[in-house]
Amino acid sequence: MSVKSFSWPIRVYWEDTDGGGVVFYANYLKYMERARTEWLRALGFHQRRLQSEQGIMFVVTSLSVNYIQPAQLDDELVVISEMPEVGGASFSFRQRIVRKDTPGVMLLTSDVAAACLDATTRKPRRMPRELRALLQP
Repeated sequence: MSVKSFSWPIRVYWEDTDGGGVVFYANYLKYMERARTEWLRALGFHQRRLQSEQGIMFVVTSLSVNYIQPAQLDDELVVISEMPEVGGASFSFRQRIVRKDTPGVMLLTSDVAAACLDATTRKPRRMPRELRALLQP
């Protein structure tokens, strides 16, 4: 697994779709959130533990999404996440979603900005040194 890039598989289920069998637009945000969470988990950082043991949490501060092609019921997708920028208390993600069988065809691209907050005060706080060290170039 690369620290700079992470891929997470997703299958489209009935509850993810609208009446026409197409993924409802907001569900792509859930797919991307799951991929970011699983990336942290794969690096050994569990969000619940970070909150209870280190008193921090991560939040999305801005998001832009380009919907290119629709995903449909039963599609196998891959969410590809990259982290182009890491600061002391903030970081960004570039995410894209492709079908597993046609990885060169983009369904969605997104830029996500996130911040590390103190879990009690909800004010910006530096990321743990060990996580920042893993993520920085």
